[in-house]
Amino acid sequence: MLKKERYAAFINYFSENMPVAETELEYDDPFQLLVAVVLSAQCTDKRVNIVTRKLFPAFPTPEHLAASNFDELFPYIRSVSYPNNKTKHLLGLGKMLVEDFNSEVPSTVEELIKLPGVGRKTANVITSVVWNQPNMAVDTHVFRVSKRLGLVPQKSKTPLEVEKQLVKFIPKQHIHVAHHWLILHGRYVCLARRPKCEECKITHFCRHFEKNVQPKMLENPENKG
Repeated sequence: MLKKERYAAFINYFSENMPVAETELEYDDPFQLLVAVVLSAQCTDKRVNIVTRKLFPAFPTPEHLAASNFDELFPYIRSVSYPNNKTKHLLGLGKMLVEDFNSEVPSTVEELIKLPGVGRKTANVITSVVWNQPNMAVDTHVFRVSKRLGLVPQKSKTPLEVEKQLVKFIPKQHIHVAHHWLILHGRYVCLARRPKCEECKITHFCRHFEKNVQPKMLENPENKG
């Protein structure tokens, strides 16, 4: 299957079967989403949502973060991964939002990455989710699934390489939602250690299935399914 055909199959399937795909992080405004995404680094959305249900009422605005301190903020987020660093990042983030951005979350990747704890992936998430900008955030799910499906070369070694490939071949109007298609498929079907190929509905254009799973099924037809 040609790359062009694989991308067309990917867009067609998910457009029809998952036209609405959104982040599973809970938030009410761009500031809350920014905080949640910073907390979600190497941490599950489920855990972050548990934390932010208490964090957001206590720190509802950048001003509240800016006026806080480590000892006050840390207990709220101690159960996420790397809580020490993330506490420092959120405190710095709050101050910079207040002092440099008039307490508003900036709407460009270039401005967002100036904030403490905000890298390219986080900036891409914020701009694509909040403003539907054609930016592709590449987390572990996107990195893994896009390579397995054959959307990007297996030799791709960095998130930036994968991002550039996906942005190049996915139509602009689909990029912001395609990010969630890849994440959700990776989270619930195309698992890292044991992908659920027997349940997957997109094996007809999956390179991993074609190269690694289907040949074994043909060799051992009694094991099919």
